[in-house]
Amino acid sequence: MAPRVAAAARVFFFCGPDEAGAADAAARIAGLLTDPGERIEITGAELRKAPVRLGDEARSTSLFGGTRHIWVRAAGDEAHDAVANLIESDVAGCPVLIVATGATDKSRTAKLLAARPDALVAMFHPPDLAAVAGAVRTMAGAAGLRLGSDLAERIARAAGLDTRIARSELEKLALYVDAAPESPRTVTAADLDAVAAQVSDDDFAPIVDVVLGGQRERLAGELHRLKAMQISPVGLLLTMERRTAQLAALAARMGPGEEPGLFLDAEANARRIFWRDKAALTAQMRCWGGDRIERLAQRLMALHQAMLANSQDGELLLAQELTAIARSAQSANRR
Repeated sequence: MAPRVAAAARVFFFCGPDEAGAADAAARIAGLLTDPGERIEITGAELRKAPVRLGDEARSTSLFGGTRHIWVRAAGDEAHDAVANLIESDVAGCPVLIVATGATDKSRTAKLLAARPDALVAMFHPPDLAAVAGAVRTMAGAAGLRLGSDLAERIARAAGLDTRIARSELEKLALYVDAAPESPRTVTAADLDAVAAQVSDDDFAPIVDVVLGGQRERLAGELHRLKAMQISPVGLLLTMERRTAQLAALAARMGPGEEPGLFLDAEANARRIFWRDKAALTAQMRCWGGDRIERLAQRLMALHQAMLANSQDGELLLAQELTAIARSAQSANRR
């Protein structure tokens, strides 16, 4: 349905616990726009402070008179008031694509848009290994890489089923084997061994659980392991963002006053969460209830932007913020 809605809709709201899938969908729609023009990026925090800005930007023209589209990266319902202002206007604006971490198709923003013929709401659930491996092969083909299903699955698994990390690995592979769409190359296991990050989601999980569970006494050891194993700061941050989105989605489904442990027992029995994650998720949901989970998502988003702007100090910025988050979780746990 992507080609059809790219031509018909003006506002796109991508949400759900699979943030990578939501971001990929937004990128796909942007690539299908007839004349995307200049890309204007706005954060949800900016729109929450100035809700009229989205409508103003959507109805403005580019500095050089060309077309434009707007990309919003928000947490939860940060963009709700801005979207409400936008759709109240009779003047059609440029396309607006919103990737909302921690939001669902039941959120206030989604409900604003769901019934409109000029809008699309899409929710993305965590993919399985086969789906991500298929996406890896598709991305590899576009980059001029020929690789078998075994290597595609290996890349998908090593990336923690996050297509953004997988895409980064494929870019390194393409440079290593000198591949391009017009001059494809076959990738071998030896090629992947030479360039792939030797880190899996299992390596990220301990430090994520320590930080979000407020276990400050264990944080120093995990930060030392982060440095010793040369764990990718960006990969760890993406894993933190995925877990935060999962916590937000679980909190949205949990009933008022419901005990997190009992709720997660039911989720594990229904196979909506992995049984091995139940204990860590229970502790984390007790630390990050109510508005705290939205503020956590905002902090991680701001950290992501800071790390992109200052990649040389990415590891230091990450360590400082992880310490602050762990301290906040510990305080909440004590209360």
